[in-house]
Amino acid sequence: MTDKRTEGVRRLAAHVAGQLKADLTLRLWDGSEVPLGPAPSGDLAIAIRDPAVLTRMVRRPRLSTLIEAMAAGDIALEGGTLLDLAARAEHGRRGLLKRLDKMQVARALLPFAFGPGKGGGNHAFSGPGDAARYGQGRDDKALMHFHYDLSNAFYALFLCPEMVYTCAYFPTPETTLEEAQIAKLNIVCRKLRLQPGERMLDIGCGWGGLVCHAARHYGVKAHGVTLAEEQYAYAVDKVKRLGLEDRVTIELTDFRTLQAEPFDKVASVGMYEAVGLDNREGYFARIRELLRPRGAYLHHAIARPMKRDEKTFRKKRPEFEALTRYIFPGGELDHIGAEHDALERNGFEIHDVEGLREHYGRTCRAWTERLYANREAAAQEVGYAKTQIWMTYLAGCALAFERGTVGIYQTLATKRARGPSGLPLTRADLYA
Repeated sequence: MTDKRTEGVRRLAAHVAGQLKADLTLRLWDGSEVPLGPAPSGDLAIAIRDPAVLTRMVRRPRLSTLIEAMAAGDIALEGGTLLDLAARAEHGRRGLLKRLDKMQVARALLPFAFGPGKGGGNHAFSGPGDAARYGQGRDDKALMHFHYDLSNAFYALFLCPEMVYTCAYFPTPETTLEEAQIAKLNIVCRKLRLQPGERMLDIGCGWGGLVCHAARHYGVKAHGVTLAEEQYAYAVDKVKRLGLEDRVTIELTDFRTLQAEPFDKVASVGMYEAVGLDNREGYFARIRELLRPRGAYLHHAIARPMKRDEKTFRKKRPEFEALTRYIFPGGELDHIGAEHDALERNGFEIHDVEGLREHYGRTCRAWTERLYANREAAAQEVGYAKTQIWMTYLAGCALAFERGTVGIYQTLATKRARGPSGLPLTRADLYA
């Protein structure tokens, strides 16, 4: 790398700074720093630690190239997380690319197209069937293993003591994450109107938080299913530790092959996102089979806003493509209208819908802050690369929910039958 190329990057950074005007610093591989605003405090910096990463970005300008560079440590955010970066650059980032001088950008980056660009790593999912339909090459167990079987100890670094890995419920702005997750478990149980002695199924039971809570505090007999082996081992141990063997059972199986008598209540909290849009009809049909007449179903799932038509909706943006490659292989986000259409087509009556978008923004922000605080322990557990990818993922989710580019809803439905629904006339009992 010649001084001329390095100086070109400095000039480009200075040009960006004039438009961005952020409390940030750009730290280059030679130790030099360029302010990205009029008076940066110096506590937060974007570091380019290897000039070869610019060559890779110029030759392959994709989000996956940036992710692999961050995973390798060639590009890093020093002194904070993506949440801090977003806060510092919130005003200047809007329309930034349009305001930049394209010729100046080209002059600064073109020399890197001919420089040495050592290859980055590959931390994406590479298993089979990540986009196939169930029964046509899709291996759901492998997909779940990639995400959930990282390490129970890793998840414990940012989750609450109950190991609940879904949107929390914050009754007040001052509610802690631990309190909010217990509040979420309670609101799920209350919406289902769980009664002592009822049989409840939790699809995708995770580390057993909901089934154990429902059995302990609502007196049900709960059965949880999961495809993640480490979650299964943890949940089975938790049931024994709490002395709930007579009220809670955990099974390592796909719920579609579950052999059981119909349940009184079924919950699916944060599992539907892993199903895939082409499998939506079979998903709701199977849940209907697992419920007794007028049995209640609680559907808790992330959703994207609908576009002008289904074809447009199904087009994947680069950030979502990256999410499915590096975090949730096989995952897809539906829109709330399609979910409700499918519920009704498959014999459900919808009674209640609640949007929890801002709750999930708070949840993901708390997870990001906790993982960042424990990043050294996380790196020891799953490696530096995974830790960087996950901090970026959690922070990106927090921003998406806070900005409203994605939402999340809880839908309460019952298996349709003639006559009364069996539910209270108001929601007053939910918040008593």
